[in-house]
Amino acid sequence: MLRWLIGGGREPQGLAETIGEEQTQNPYTELLVLKAHRDIVRFLVQLDDYRFASAGDDGIIVVWNAQTGEKLMELNGHTQKITAAIAFPSLESCEEKNQLILTASADRTVIVWDCDTGRQVQRISCFQSTVKCLTVLQRLDVWLSGGNDLCVWNRKSHLLCKTSHVSDTGISALVEVPSNCVVAAVGTELIIFRLVTPTEGSLEWDIIEVKRLLDHQDNVLSLVNVNDFSLVTGSHVGELIIWDVLDWTMQAYERNFWDPSSQLDTQQEIKLCQKLSDISIHHFTCDKENVFAAVGRGLYVYNLQLKRVIACQKTAHDSSVLHVAKLPNRQLISCSEDGSVRIWELREKQQLTAEPVPTGFFNMWGFGRVNKQTSQTVKKQQENATSCSLELIGDLIGHSSSVEMFLYFEDHGLVTCSADHLIILWKNGERESGLRSLKLFQKLEENGDLYLAV
Repeated sequence: MLRWLIGGGREPQGLAETIGEEQTQNPYTELLVLKAHRDIVRFLVQLDDYRFASAGDDGIIVVWNAQTGEKLMELNGHTQKITAAIAFPSLESCEEKNQLILTASADRTVIVWDCDTGRQVQRISCFQSTVKCLTVLQRLDVWLSGGNDLCVWNRKSHLLCKTSHVSDTGISALVEVPSNCVVAAVGTELIIFRLVTPTEGSLEWDIIEVKRLLDHQDNVLSLVNVNDFSLVTGSHVGELIIWDVLDWTMQAYERNFWDPSSQLDTQQEIKLCQKLSDISIHHFTCDKENVFAAVGRGLYVYNLQLKRVIACQKTAHDSSVLHVAKLPNRQLISCSEDGSVRIWELREKQQLTAEPVPTGFFNMWGFGRVNKQTSQTVKKQQENATSCSLELIGDLIGHSSSVEMFLYFEDHGLVTCSADHLIILWKNGERESGLRSLKLFQKLEENGDLYLAV
């Protein structure tokens, strides 16, 4: 099979390989295998338009060039596995423009790294438990750490305020919502905290608990902002709840992902499932119209306006779907424990044509069966008018174990990380071929060989 060396850099990190032409709508026909980790790679963090960082169970953070696959630097400082990682961009008004990345570890430390120099800006080791999640409030220029308590830090890593002990199980996820608030997932509960800044009549920062939402029946696994007014959360038993973030009322509730036509109660439905992992909502992404949910082995598209599922692939993968992302042109990417990465396209189904309503004396007054059949046909037409399908257009085979997550770069391709210790950079074959040809002509022109050939 034809192989190429891609890109310059100090040292090529892998080989680009042609996958094949049988997937005509799949642009990712070349791959670049990146090797640096010695254990499961769980996190990928985009730093800017061309760099990303990887981290995992070996405690190492590696910074890569997404265009060439070049390993830029390796950051060593943690002694146990990484439990959370996030970029901390600089403000335009900030004097220091260096890109920072925050990493938390099971060694109960959080390290702030300068990704331009590779140095440790700050090492924080005062935590009483493992920090499981990190989030940045860009507008306030602060970051939050979630473990058994919730802490607020400034850019210089000074502790501004913290909550009292929240839970022994710890905060598993955090998301920012309007009005200087954050939502923390703690077991089955959602806790809303509000940050009080020094500009609000107080001389010091403070964080206060606003409300607790107890509507989920099992542990909350995923939560994401839909817009400035809504938040969506998903649980271990397949509950999707959309919340109004202004008054914290429930806007919509969906739990029949695995069998939308079922009319059984929740407990009966759960008992009928072979295992809870078949209905767990592991990850969300959304746009202005839809929420895209990874539910068990399937993918579901939930329309926010209609408040119902408009498309699904119940067995999108052979194992649990771990990560899902929306791409341009109504496309979706998902990755799974089965080691696969798949590209889907959301397509509208053809609308049904309603049968004409017969006229006549009896039908005019609603007698007979024809009127009932007509109403059923019209109902089916309405149900199918907005129904869509998820069509598989690409299957990326490269990893030998669970694919934990991925990053999408519009100009540089797709990056995936896996339990096989590898990172794969998937490239648009047509684009890369054009770039190689352009570089070749530029080199010939520089050397004068192009004019000699003419």
